[in-house]
Amino acid sequence: MPSRPAVSRSLLIVLALLFTTGWATNHFVAMMPVLHDDEGISDAALEGAFAIYAVGLLPGLLTGGGLSDRVGRRPVVLSGATGAALGNLLMLVWHTEPGVFTGRFIVGLGVGLAVSAGTAWAADVGGTRGTVFAGMTLTLGFAIGPLASGLIAQFTDGAALIAPFVVTVVASLAAVGAGFWVAPTRGDGASTPVGVSGSDGLDQQKEAPARRNDKSLARALFTSIPMSLWVFSAVSASIVTMAGRMTDFSGPWVPGVAAVLALGSGVVSQTLARRGGWGPRTGVAGAIAVAVGFVTVAVGGSDPVPVTFLIASILLGAGYGLCLREGLLDVETYSPADRRGLATGVYYVGTYIGFALPLVLRGVEPTIGIMPPLAVLAVLAVACAGIRAGQMKSGVLDR
Repeated sequence: MPSRPAVSRSLLIVLALLFTTGWATNHFVAMMPVLHDDEGISDAALEGAFAIYAVGLLPGLLTGGGLSDRVGRRPVVLSGATGAALGNLLMLVWHTEPGVFTGRFIVGLGVGLAVSAGTAWAADVGGTRGTVFAGMTLTLGFAIGPLASGLIAQFTDGAALIAPFVVTVVASLAAVGAGFWVAPTRGDGASTPVGVSGSDGLDQQKEAPARRNDKSLARALFTSIPMSLWVFSAVSASIVTMAGRMTDFSGPWVPGVAAVLALGSGVVSQTLARRGGWGPRTGVAGAIAVAVGFVTVAVGGSDPVPVTFLIASILLGAGYGLCLREGLLDVETYSPADRRGLATGVYYVGTYIGFALPLVLRGVEPTIGIMPPLAVLAVLAVACAGIRAGQMKSGVLDR
């Protein structure tokens, strides 16, 4: 169809925005050792800065998706991506503890807007394929950002606190510039061309009336929220908690490697689930993988050996990818088109709560250690796997 190339180009640009947003978000984990060594910021303060990002996220996630339902995806996404760039720019010029906290909070605000509205935008442009690619692309940004910044910091003597932030800011602003060339979609006040709103044989314009009438915000959240809890709690346990406990290895490249292991496993697991046609069972497998990963982290203790680090990162990353994919597909499948941005935002609030896990574990460790809370989380993850299995059996999950 004549309009397909333009829509495909638009989807690529939206995915580029999500990729650079993921990069701008997560490259900070590679900068934590640098800020500790060069600026003397304590590990506790850096984990606090890592977590305060989630505080900024919440209003962005809750307002960004719903706002994009009303005013369009493009202005919200571009504003959010610009905000993420500005937060990193602030940390570039203000390396002290107050600057890092302020910058991370601003990054959170921007990312909250960009992720919720951007994922809904990808669904508007590419249907189910756009939703799946949005999750995978965001994951790639999360993975490559820390690795790139870690390597840049490792091999740029005298510029370890400058070069990684410069690259991140430039990449974010370049994607924002490209975003202005995206053709309007349904979310921007124009109708998505018939025949391109869906993909992989799922054309939303030709959707069966029974399924369309079955859509509701409540159903979308009821199915997606149990998955959301195990998304970023899983990867933060790998790239922050486990990486910070590796005493035999140190430097900004360690969390970068952890990010590649965990988030790379997330991409692979999503690809396997898509090609294998696992369906809603994917969420059951994801929650169980996270549970086993938490147990592995607990067994690793305060000084995990490299093999334990490797196994835990792969398990947690695979669970992250599967839970992220399933939650996003639940939102895309069951939420009405005019509430998709809001549903996406609420779903991502659940996912980003997980970024507080390393700070919580550090807080309770002096009194009870990390094994009891990780054991409780593992049990809860298994419970969510059971909830999803029950939803499949009852017909709530029928995609």
